[in-house]
Amino acid sequence: MSPRSLRTATPKIIVGMSGGVDSSVAAALLKRAGFNVVGVFMKFWLARRSLGEGGTGYNRCCSGDAEKRAREVANILGIPFYVLNFKKEFKKKVVDYFLSEYRAGRTPNPCVVCNKEIKFGLLLEKALALDADFVATGHYAQLGMSNKLLRAKDKEKDQSYFLWMLNQRQLKHILFPVGQYAKTEVRQLAKEFKLPVSETAESQEVCFIQKTTDEFLSRYIKEKPGKIIDVNGKVLGQHQGLHLYTIGQRKGIGLAGGPYWVAGKDLKKNILIVTKNEKDLYKKELTFKNVNWLSGKLPEFPLKVKAKVRYRSKSASATVYKNNRIVFDRPQRAITPGQSVVFYQGDELLGGGVID
Repeated sequence: MSPRSLRTATPKIIVGMSGGVDSSVAAALLKRAGFNVVGVFMKFWLARRSLGEGGTGYNRCCSGDAEKRAREVANILGIPFYVLNFKKEFKKKVVDYFLSEYRAGRTPNPCVVCNKEIKFGLLLEKALALDADFVATGHYAQLGMSNKLLRAKDKEKDQSYFLWMLNQRQLKHILFPVGQYAKTEVRQLAKEFKLPVSETAESQEVCFIQKTTDEFLSRYIKEKPGKIIDVNGKVLGQHQGLHLYTIGQRKGIGLAGGPYWVAGKDLKKNILIVTKNEKDLYKKELTFKNVNWLSGKLPEFPLKVKAKVRYRSKSASATVYKNNRIVFDRPQRAITPGQSVVFYQGDELLGGGVID
């Protein structure tokens, strides 16, 4: 492992340690390679566990147990360990964004914003101020020549989709030590390093949501009932708020005689549109906003790419046009405003935008 540019003979690397297996192994690999490694645990905003419990809160990324595990790993590796309080910044940049998007009827992706603003934004600024050379995390992604961002070796765990908002200034100070390994190899490495995290469970949901997204939203967004209609305009029932539904959703609509799928939302009229025909969910085109090209330069259009409209969707052949429009070769299911559309050529992540 050799960092791409060095300001010192022995680079100083700040590792964001969450107490999970990926970031723990990232720190261990860098330590084994002889770098000056410092572990940092970030405290984020805590959601109230219930409306009646006052100061208690929940965030799986920065729980007491997670901090304890991260501290224990740092002690085993013999590296300094610090805790940074980013609660206020996380609330403002990530949680408030999450809630405002749902209030507007869109379905946001908070991990994308957290990576840009917190993990590779605020943490990186703190690291550079401490004269560090790099920030490293346990993300499954790789960096190539000229700061190109590439998919991870383990395509099932690849997290490059969540990194499309990064820029060249950030990329030249980032390392992804586990990106060249499969998840099974990372767990095996944790055992070889004798780290007590080799069997740590995967985190699947948004870190600050304890139960379900609907339960979380119900605490912070008031209900605004409205009509449910089908694609032909027939009134079928009543919804409790457009923020509780996302395009392609089937469960929880509450209509008899289904199945129904959410096909669209009329935000101005506060109407939820549903369909019994799943084919109505497929579209060939979308427009996007807040576009970011990781190279920092506009590509030549039209641009042939492989695109993803959500993290778990398959890459699909498409053409990007200069007016922030993308046309797929084949229709894509449940294109959802607020989610990210991300562009690849081969394994290289070119950039992305927010579906408009």
